[in-house]
Amino acid sequence: MPATPARARAGRGHVDVDWDPVPGAVGYLVHRSDGDGPYRVVDHRGGDLLAVPGPPYADTTVEPGRTVRYAVRPVHDPDHPDAGPLGPASVPVAAWTDGAGLVDVDVDAADAVGPVHRPWRDMVGSEHLSLLRCADRVGGEEMGAGLAAALGRVHRELGVERVRAHGILGDDLGVYREVDGRPVHDFAGVDAVLDALAPTGLRPVLELSFVPRALARDPSREVTAAGVSSPPRDWDRWAALVGDLVRHLRERAGDDELRRWAVEVWNEPDLECFWTGSREDYLRMYDVTARAVRDACPGLPVGGPATAATRWIEPFLDHVDASGAPLDFLSTHVYGSPPLDLRPALARHGQTGTPLRWTEWGPSPTHFAPVNDSVLSAAFVATGMREAAGRVAALACWVASDHFEELGRPPALLHGGFGLLSVGNLAKPRYWALWMLERLGPVELAARFDGDGAGTLVRAWPSVDPDTGRVAVVLWNGTLDQGVLDRPAQRARLGRTVRLRVGGLDGGAYALRHRRLDEETSNLAATARRLGVDGWPTEEQWAGLRAADLLADAAPPVTVTPDDGRLVVPLTLPMPSLSLVEVTPR
Repeated sequence: MPATPARARAGRGHVDVDWDPVPGAVGYLVHRSDGDGPYRVVDHRGGDLLAVPGPPYADTTVEPGRTVRYAVRPVHDPDHPDAGPLGPASVPVAAWTDGAGLVDVDVDAADAVGPVHRPWRDMVGSEHLSLLRCADRVGGEEMGAGLAAALGRVHRELGVERVRAHGILGDDLGVYREVDGRPVHDFAGVDAVLDALAPTGLRPVLELSFVPRALARDPSREVTAAGVSSPPRDWDRWAALVGDLVRHLRERAGDDELRRWAVEVWNEPDLECFWTGSREDYLRMYDVTARAVRDACPGLPVGGPATAATRWIEPFLDHVDASGAPLDFLSTHVYGSPPLDLRPALARHGQTGTPLRWTEWGPSPTHFAPVNDSVLSAAFVATGMREAAGRVAALACWVASDHFEELGRPPALLHGGFGLLSVGNLAKPRYWALWMLERLGPVELAARFDGDGAGTLVRAWPSVDPDTGRVAVVLWNGTLDQGVLDRPAQRARLGRTVRLRVGGLDGGAYALRHRRLDEETSNLAATARRLGVDGWPTEEQWAGLRAADLLADAAPPVTVTPDDGRLVVPLTLPMPSLSLVEVTPR
């Protein structure tokens, strides 16, 4: 079915773009023409694949005073996002308007639509787990202990169940050597890491990489001290190493436990820094590894291709179709955009129902990027999780902790690190976004939006706990456009006034609580600035930061009585910001 014309509507500080989904598309590229010029992809500066999984889309990159048109290109294969035709253009629209910026969000406590899906719970990313054994100090904290504390916190507070064990076969764990030309396998280092992980409550997803130097075709192609990006020089010896590791873990943990783990074959083999072989070499790597895993423990899930920017999906599925290699889940990565909807790709290959695991995801693929510490990244996380809910098994934030050394150790408390938590285990804005979402009840409620930026800038995820009657709604104002960080005047225009109307409530009194994240509230960077932190905190500043490590109330909690079963909660949502509103029967 061909694409229908795009629809565009100007709002204050932005233009909303909508379109009808195209069967078989996994995503869409939004194009804009300024005046009579050519159509170019709207670049929201995510630094990765710019396609989005579906409509609608808020364009906050457009300059005021221009007359623009939009057209949308459906993406069927992420390796060739420009392959298909551009859809029909919208009517011209003037950017922007100067409206009041009002949004209504209506929720009914009796209007359930199904369970709340929580794709953040399946797993979280981490630096090499061998770091758990590191006694070096950064920011006054022992790195291994700091990483363990962060992993424990995401398990306790966010409900995360597993952690991606990046580079588990690296030389830093000493798993392979050769004596007189014969292989020797030693899993004492892996056992030590798993022993250190166990108190955190997380189970591992074993990323089977990298090739030990003694087994590598080209030992000089070092990724980090943890291993080599070269294919193995002997595939049989690689298969034996994988099989022996899995059998060792099976004996150590048992079949029932291992079924709750998973194995991912390699990390980003489409990038030369992680894989110096060809794509065909990786496909052979997948076959050999997946079969070795299946032979050693039939119940241990195995998947791939763990590529960057959603690459190689169709070729990988074509190959698995032909080779018959086990595929228990499809995994890939993306940064700067919500994950694409790969279900049509799976359906084309007879793999409908195969779980999708995005085993790396975040606002930026760049370490030391300011957006990683920003409130905008928190709104990004909420948007991504909302769009992924119900269609992906895992959307794994990269990474749990700023204790990270693959691209350089942290030079200061706030340095644009990948972590949800800082050195010192303090919550950054992205962490608070997930914390709010974890407060949602088990049943999702329908939400109805109306107003300027409703459902594009301003979003909501409402829920109810049928056992207690507690209604919890997470609302946020955000954009994919990272350029707004550099445009304070436009951020001000993108702020919204919201009326949250909660209906379907019983009679009687309710406790109303509103907690808040914005540039000045619950924001680690703002707290550090107020305390005068420069680089690493002093002992006194650490104490102040820890005292402020909570999601603050926007106003004191109050007792309210619904009017004819309905409450109206007015709130402001600056760009960017998030609010958690809870209405609990007394």
